[in-house]
Amino acid sequence: MRTQHWRKSSYSSEGNACLYVSALHNATIRLRESDEPDTILTTNPTALNALIRNAKAGRLDHLGTA
Repeated sequence: MRTQHWRKSSYSSEGNACLYVSALHNATIRLRESDEPDTILTTNPTALNALIRNAKAGRLDHLGTA
């Protein structure tokens, strides 16, 4: 199995709540947090782009409210 190369998000601080991203050769994108490195989310560029666009537009803000 090939070694996974993880990049830390430029928006992550120096603390322990950092987001890491890894892209595979088959256009699969993997995401993990530094405090839960064994939990890995897998997505594709289209779905990740849609998530980022919706988050930036505030369309996901209601998910954080009780």
